[in-house]
Amino acid sequence: MKKEDFLPVILGSDDNAYGMARAFHEQYGIKSVVVTKGHILPTMHSKIVEKKIYEKLDEPTYFIQSMLDLHKELKNRADKLLVIASNENYAELAIRHKAELEPHYILPFISEELMDQVVYKERFYEMCEEYGLDYPDTLIFQKGMDPEMELPFDFPIVVKPSDSMTYFNAQFEGKKKAYVLHDKASFTKTINDIYSSTYEDSLIVQDYIPGNDTVMRVLNAYVDQHGKVRMMCLGRVILEDYTPILIGNYVGIIGEENQEIYAKYKNFLEKIGFRGYANIDLKYDRRDGKYKIFELNIRQGRSSYFVTANGYNMAKYLVEDRVYDRPAPTEYGTNNHLWHTVPKDLLIEYTMDEDLKKQVIDRFDKGESSSTLYYPKDLGLIRRFKLNSFYKDYYGRFEKYFKLKE
Repeated sequence: MKKEDFLPVILGSDDNAYGMARAFHEQYGIKSVVVTKGHILPTMHSKIVEKKIYEKLDEPTYFIQSMLDLHKELKNRADKLLVIASNENYAELAIRHKAELEPHYILPFISEELMDQVVYKERFYEMCEEYGLDYPDTLIFQKGMDPEMELPFDFPIVVKPSDSMTYFNAQFEGKKKAYVLHDKASFTKTINDIYSSTYEDSLIVQDYIPGNDTVMRVLNAYVDQHGKVRMMCLGRVILEDYTPILIGNYVGIIGEENQEIYAKYKNFLEKIGFRGYANIDLKYDRRDGKYKIFELNIRQGRSSYFVTANGYNMAKYLVEDRVYDRPAPTEYGTNNHLWHTVPKDLLIEYTMDEDLKKQVIDRFDKGESSSTLYYPKDLGLIRRFKLNSFYKDYYGRFEKYFKLKE
């Protein structure tokens, strides 16, 4: 067997993982190795991934041993093994165990020190102050504080964990990624519910920026091993998921150019010493005309296939940098291709901005739309049937959970 220059090793098996596997397959015709705890829909019945199942993959000791065992299996198949994380938990595991893994794998991630500044939101907002990035008015709420306290801003407010990684593993009834709360009673209940679980870190309480899903923006970037931003691609959010545990996940995005945002965040990423994939969530505040940052994720976004769909293949930047170390100018997203993960008619129906709805219809009419999991080269009969069944469920979920935002 011919030894390949590289082989993608993708941690996780969700939409994000499949989107990266698809990007590698589109660009290089290569099958990715997906390392996961179990089988979930996005990578099931796929011809473009090779799955390796490790049931305790998210436990540090087992993670290290699993990755070392996998290296023994793969080392004769490729010169370089590229690790890609599909969520924050796997990114953290890879970063915290660089010493054990880096002799065997390419780990295109930030340093552990920088990660600890970025992933804890209260520290991250201190960085925003230092580098002049706009963010919502914020209160840090710690366990033991009185939820009946007077807040520095009016309702509605947003509550979310400072440490999203620890929160990911906390279990309690009614758990959401983030909460939009309209009165003191709901605030008190939410605080008590969260702290009744294993989560003990701080909570971020923020002024709610008015506006529906369409005022959100998502920025994906790649920073090379030398600290230079190689790619930035901005998208305007059309619609978010309203399923409680999935709130905040995007289900429709259209590419959008904004050179002011590109310049500001290129400077920021390069100044702080970022490396690898970055995913930034922003919201436009009509009250002062500013785009305000919510968070910086240390891996590509769950919806990052929208970047590849817009003509900026996510896999290419990593390979050109970490496999071949070829210099390249920064590429900025300027296209307006449509990406979606819900059925066409549902996306059109629930798009809350009429001008944007016209753009969505136009993209569909012109055939300028893509969906991560519907890859024409990977749609066997069983896979197509299961995907169709899954996407039909969105009708019921939106009917049950959708709420208009002010």
